[in-house]
Amino acid sequence: MDKIQSDCPYPGCFFCVMKEANPSKRRASVLKFFRELPSQDDDGQVLPISGLWNTAMAHPNDPEFINLGIFECMAALIWKGLKNRRWLAHDQNIYIPYYAAHIIGSYTMNMEEFAERAVRAGVIPPLVELLRVADHGEVLELAIQLASSSLEIVYSHFYQFVDRRLGYHCDLLTRGMGGVEMESRKAEEWASQLQCWSLQLINCFAFKPEFLHDTCKPDFLVKLPGMWGGLVNENSPAGVGLLRTICQSKVGRGHVANIPGTIDTLCNIARSSDDWQYMAVDCLIWLVQDASTCQKVIDKVAPTLIDLADISTLSDYKKLGDTIVTVLQECMQQSGNSRGAISAQTKAEIDELLRSKKSLKLEKSMPKEDLHIKQAAALVVKLEGNSLFSAGNIAGAAEKYSEALALCPMKSKKERVVLYSNRAQCYLLLQQPLAAISDATRALCLHSPVNRHAKSLWRRAQAYDMLGFAKESLLDAILFINECSQSNDPDLSLKQNKVPDYAERLVKKQMRAAWLFREAALKHGGVHCEGDASDAFGQEADDSEWETASESDAENDATGEADDETEWKDDGHQEDFCEKS
Repeated sequence: MDKIQSDCPYPGCFFCVMKEANPSKRRASVLKFFRELPSQDDDGQVLPISGLWNTAMAHPNDPEFINLGIFECMAALIWKGLKNRRWLAHDQNIYIPYYAAHIIGSYTMNMEEFAERAVRAGVIPPLVELLRVADHGEVLELAIQLASSSLEIVYSHFYQFVDRRLGYHCDLLTRGMGGVEMESRKAEEWASQLQCWSLQLINCFAFKPEFLHDTCKPDFLVKLPGMWGGLVNENSPAGVGLLRTICQSKVGRGHVANIPGTIDTLCNIARSSDDWQYMAVDCLIWLVQDASTCQKVIDKVAPTLIDLADISTLSDYKKLGDTIVTVLQECMQQSGNSRGAISAQTKAEIDELLRSKKSLKLEKSMPKEDLHIKQAAALVVKLEGNSLFSAGNIAGAAEKYSEALALCPMKSKKERVVLYSNRAQCYLLLQQPLAAISDATRALCLHSPVNRHAKSLWRRAQAYDMLGFAKESLLDAILFINECSQSNDPDLSLKQNKVPDYAERLVKKQMRAAWLFREAALKHGGVHCEGDASDAFGQEADDSEWETASESDAENDATGEADDETEWKDDGHQEDFCEKS
């Protein structure tokens, strides 16, 4: 092995071993390291274990360390912590069994082969013994407390006061590398990981009926949908995943249906471009299918499901729109025997959805000439709407787009995308964000691929911003920028790879508003940020200017833009408006 650098505080440590350039010598050194580590009592052992944990999380499918005996090493370390309390209390060794368990979990989570090898390596007895430290009810209660308070704890005890940070905490997070900025960034990652791990543990309990009542405490269910872990945990379903597990059982659905705030948030997630959108959709469908919860939630859930009824495929869902239509139709039939179960408005909306689906079936047998007549009539009304919009009659334009949608054939998906998106813009300017979100969502569901129509993403991002939904607005704005980078539309394509100023401003605003420690910072008196102190928590200095996707820096008063997504030819006069307010 190459000569170890003299400045290494722990000669022969894991990090020094990993610097070996010769692969054969490195493997031999790692093998020796794993064999000798459990018998060593030197200080500083937690740092290489934390390094192994980072490696296990980053490369959970890599068999190298498994072949070299990492499972045997981690099992021995857990046993050592359980049997030798004096060693466990020394230095930072209290963290070692915790890290060892997570290293085992990281490698066995995805690969069945690795799980089998872990069992053969003897990890089960020490892990079971580790769980016996407290009874299951106590573990569940502690996990719920940690999921609810981990962000505040890390913020108030570490992040908030830089000058009071304990040295071993900083070393634990950064392995002694980097300054204050690195420590703060790692603190955010650590806090979100703590929350997500706690939720994953609670998720294991939620599959067992005897723990559901303790899991479904009202205060916890209200907070649960918002536990999304931040952008550093894009691979974790977080609170939505736990809610999905809870909603799989009848008892769980009963608890969730009694929390209106949780239902509202599930509806927002189901409409949004969140990666875990399908989990929220699952929850809503199961709640509506259950006769005991349908009456409680149908008036809140139905509008969301109706907006999603044109989705073809979402994640592993095939023909999701058809499933939604079937579920709502069955709900209507069941409610026929119970007066007052569904409001008149909800019934009317579901009836309209069912009529539109019936129209789609009728169109399949309709002569082409009749379809062309409907298309031409819809186009004329659409152009009237465009003219009204250009003249500043926004309400009149919205009505014309509604008329055009009534005339437009259901199979003309591209043109319906444009009409819904245009009407969403009208609702934005009319200060009706809920209606704008509904129409933008319908446009995104009709679009192929789903959730990728740039202008609708931008309009919905603005509507979410009007309602103060920072996370949803942020996700749509990021997707909008991504779509712009791939667009051939001259008004949307990123000039010289530059993100539009209006999109950059909104993303910055929502990044601050959706900051992981925002609530904790507000509760504990805030933090000092570089720059404008009045902008510490994401309130833009000037957020009154509503800009839209067709604006360029050179435009002062755009009147519309040609849209090449339409299915019809009209000598270049069809327009998908993206005006400036």
